[in-house]
Amino acid sequence: MRTGSEYLASLDDGRTVIVDGEVVTNVAEHPAFAPMARTIADLMDIAVERPDVMQYTAPETGAAANRAFSIPRSRDDLQARREAIETWAGHTHGWVGRSPDHVGTFLASFAANAQVFEIDGAKHDFTGNVRRFYERLLNENLYVSYAIIPPQVSRATTASGWEGEFLQVGVVRETEEGLVVRGSQMLATGGAVADEIFVSCIKPLGPDDKDFAIGFVVPANTQGLKQYCRRPYITGATSPFDYPLTTRYDESDSLLVFDDVLVPWDRVFVDRDTAAVRRQFFDTGAHVLGNWQAQIRFAAKLRFIAGVARRVTQVNGVDKIPSVQEKLGELAALVTGVRSAVLAAEYTAKPDANGQWLPGRDALYGSMGLQSETYPRVLAILRDLVGGGVLQLPSSVKDLVSEVSRDDIARYVQSPGVPSEERVKLFKLAWDIVGSEFAGRHQQYEMFYAGAPFVVKGAYTFRNYDYDGAVADVQEFLDSYSVADSQ
Repeated sequence: MRTGSEYLASLDDGRTVIVDGEVVTNVAEHPAFAPMARTIADLMDIAVERPDVMQYTAPETGAAANRAFSIPRSRDDLQARREAIETWAGHTHGWVGRSPDHVGTFLASFAANAQVFEIDGAKHDFTGNVRRFYERLLNENLYVSYAIIPPQVSRATTASGWEGEFLQVGVVRETEEGLVVRGSQMLATGGAVADEIFVSCIKPLGPDDKDFAIGFVVPANTQGLKQYCRRPYITGATSPFDYPLTTRYDESDSLLVFDDVLVPWDRVFVDRDTAAVRRQFFDTGAHVLGNWQAQIRFAAKLRFIAGVARRVTQVNGVDKIPSVQEKLGELAALVTGVRSAVLAAEYTAKPDANGQWLPGRDALYGSMGLQSETYPRVLAILRDLVGGGVLQLPSSVKDLVSEVSRDDIARYVQSPGVPSEERVKLFKLAWDIVGSEFAGRHQQYEMFYAGAPFVVKGAYTFRNYDYDGAVADVQEFLDSYSVADSQ
């Protein structure tokens, strides 16, 4: 399997990544991207060094592959897959939202139900394309990102109703070699340091949006593809001591711009088909399995935040106060709820028609429906517990070592039995969770992780709960008595 150093070397491939109006020459060495690239390299090395948890023999290739990319074909497979994902999430403490196992999971479900991509009378083998790319993912241990959300030109209409042609990526023309696409798509988290990028549209499209109903995968260094990255937070971070999360896990988010890019036919999954572009997510099981991976990662992140909160109360000496314990208890309930939903979804898993085991939808989507409320509440509890302690911190680590300031910091910024450096380090970490730019991005990110909250609750949570069964139980109870019984 590919090692971390091999992955890092592959990033110097001429890709067009633009930050502050300039093209980055090598993302593996640029200060805005190098730490995240090293984090991904760590994950690659873990996959190599932990074969007991991270590897299996893939039936598609007959060779060792990353279990985080596997198609679960039994309940045991599903459990082993969770343990592999937890291993990666444990390394990043859940702060890498689009680690390679996320889109890799979507691709696994695509391949498990590749017949969904088959179109009667089509000139091209889209089903074969899906399967062959999945085999590449397994053989090469690829990091695939995705951009599946249209640019926010107008949220009131779809692309066909916008003024200006091909603001959203769509097919300009068809050639013998493939599709020529033009336009933009967001939100390619991690795209700057990914190997490949899957491009499609998860937003519902109308009949007039046919040209935008596509699905394809391209290398990150494709000619004519540009990535415009949001402002990197890491370049404004003064040190790993002051911004311990920012300096490790600042994932880039990219707006992809396609300037008449040729997508070869063997990389096309969906070709101008509004029904098929929806089927790829929901009829393959990809949305279920992919979001289960996301909830496993989310659970790891919440557990880490809970650990910070508990340690803060210990350092401040308030952990025996009943009101503080109540807040820690609520925090524990929130964290446990997400973790329990992950396990409940696994426990209620069932195989689909092709033998792919999928987590239980009611438990999965139930947890997802509360994510936009759970994360802000977890942060609110941590904010309450740290109080002003995150505001009155030394300006930087330099205050702890400078002859001008170090004695005062050591004397006045400390707690009983807790040296100044340890207290400052803890509260700097807490600030990077609740108050820094990195923290603000993560709050917004988690609130909209699976889409707008009204969509997640209305389209996923509501539709996947067994309301028919619940209503039937109520009706059966109502039918068990009548006015006559009361006379």
